[in-house]
Amino acid sequence: MAIVPAGNAPVFHFVMIKPTHYDDDGYPIQWFRSAIPSNTLACLNALAEDARRREVLGTGVDIRLHTFDETNRRVRPDRIIRAIRKAGGKALIGMVGVQSNQFPRAVDLARPFLAAGLPVCIGGFHVSGCLAMLPELPADIREAQNLGISLFAGEAEEHRLDDVLRDAWHGKLAPLYNHMDALPTLTGEPPPILPRKHVARTSGSLSSIDLGRGCPYQCSFCTIINVQGRQSRVRSADDLERIVRENYADGIKRFFITDDNFARNSEWESLFDRLISMRVGEGMNIGFTIQVDTLCHKIPNFIEKATKAGVRRVFIGLENINPDNLVAAKKRQNKITEYREMLQKWRNHGAITYAGYILGFPADTKESIARDIEIIKRELPIDILEFFFLTPLPGSEDHKVLLQKGVWMDPDMNKYDLNHRVSHHPTMSDLEWEEAYRLAWDTFYTPEHIATIIRRTCASKVGRPRTTLTTILWFYLMILYEGVHPLEGGAVRLKFRRDRRSGMPIENPLVFYPRLAGEAAVKAVGYIRTYLRTKRMLDAALKSPDRWTYSDLAIAPPQEDEFDQLDLYHATTGGEEALARKRRDDAIRARVPIVAGATAKAS
Repeated sequence: MAIVPAGNAPVFHFVMIKPTHYDDDGYPIQWFRSAIPSNTLACLNALAEDARRREVLGTGVDIRLHTFDETNRRVRPDRIIRAIRKAGGKALIGMVGVQSNQFPRAVDLARPFLAAGLPVCIGGFHVSGCLAMLPELPADIREAQNLGISLFAGEAEEHRLDDVLRDAWHGKLAPLYNHMDALPTLTGEPPPILPRKHVARTSGSLSSIDLGRGCPYQCSFCTIINVQGRQSRVRSADDLERIVRENYADGIKRFFITDDNFARNSEWESLFDRLISMRVGEGMNIGFTIQVDTLCHKIPNFIEKATKAGVRRVFIGLENINPDNLVAAKKRQNKITEYREMLQKWRNHGAITYAGYILGFPADTKESIARDIEIIKRELPIDILEFFFLTPLPGSEDHKVLLQKGVWMDPDMNKYDLNHRVSHHPTMSDLEWEEAYRLAWDTFYTPEHIATIIRRTCASKVGRPRTTLTTILWFYLMILYEGVHPLEGGAVRLKFRRDRRSGMPIENPLVFYPRLAGEAAVKAVGYIRTYLRTKRMLDAALKSPDRWTYSDLAIAPPQEDEFDQLDLYHATTGGEEALARKRRDDAIRARVPIVAGATAKAS
């Protein structure tokens, strides 16, 4: 945090911190290079820049903005406090985009600031979700309020941040800013942007953009629909072009579009068209990662325009291959009879596919989960499969229902990261569920299946074998050696002895540092061995005489009899019923043109 002594102008410091959360040993999960940049931090930084430009605190007030992403930068409250005091002026400490699993860390970070007399405000999905779905605030949020922490629920556009800044400037920060009943429009709002130093701390110098918020679906495990609404609110193509050009001028060419489901962004085509004109028309070397649903391939030209616009990686909410589980979670839009066509279409256009898969639906058993993963390996051309515990996140319908029924849920919010079990399963024991989760990772990422994925991508004229391998390694190594979910992963884990969760003892240096060195040595050896083994797989696939003719069931063109032959439709729970529905719907659609034609002739 740069220290610039105050001159004659009054000074106001707005410190924005995106907290991480604790690992199982109570240390913040931090990296030399993190995987994904914080879009909330980028949004709030842009809004704060706009407020400073408009001089919302009055003419001549020097508003100084300080941004910290704790996933890739150590946050030292004592040093921030000293810097503020040395520079002079007033301050507001904002904990931004705080998810449920990050809330304990956010409160721990807030304590020294409060002790120093600096006001703190926490916003994000945990606060917003609880206010949206619960009749009263949970104990952890009430405790934060009792400490003197202000809360912000909802989104900060439409100058809502101005009110918070003014109240902090006048020393009158309100206990709660609740904007959950009025979702702002995004068109014309300052587009998200981070200082170059933040982007440089992510692997691949990746920046983020949100081009739309809200989702029309009703998945019971989801918090998005209850916090951001079910109506699509979008940014314009002009907003998109502006943020891409600003980043491109700083050498940033890769972007993660954070829309929960970009396929349901009502302006997807105009946004893609603008990117195509920049990428193809002007030759700008830009690339994107997006999130979509399993029916995106049904939208005419969506995949074609996406890849032409530079989409190289796609996160897909597959969630499960058992229709009964999907119905139980109100994810009726997922049709397993569409999975193969959708995945093959992305593959044929050169995109790397990531599929999210949830474990712990009511019909799941340890045996059925293992069976399903083998089916996926054999019959679906997925490059990366990532697993999650079915988690009743605060702000979701699942959480609200369990709370109303008095069903046990783990009170430790730090565990609500989708990588820990926080509830009981109706049929599996706690141990069986946890074993099934670990087994899922081990079953998909076997050396044999990694070799198969590499062979598949090498066989494609538009495949990217080396990029696919590095992505596989990222996921595989995080689970194998780091003990964190890959989406929370990064390059080179950082741990600091004195940065430990409140209530846990500071370890003796003679214990902490030797263990840290030993862990680093074990990881280094494991990383190298794994890389060399998979590199040999890649070299063999690239040199294989049948590289371009290789095929297997997952990547082979659809066959007329595949609905009768594949386990995807006959071994899964509810699969045959889903197949029957598809055939019935196909028959109805096949009759419609005939009826229409007959009517036309009769008239």
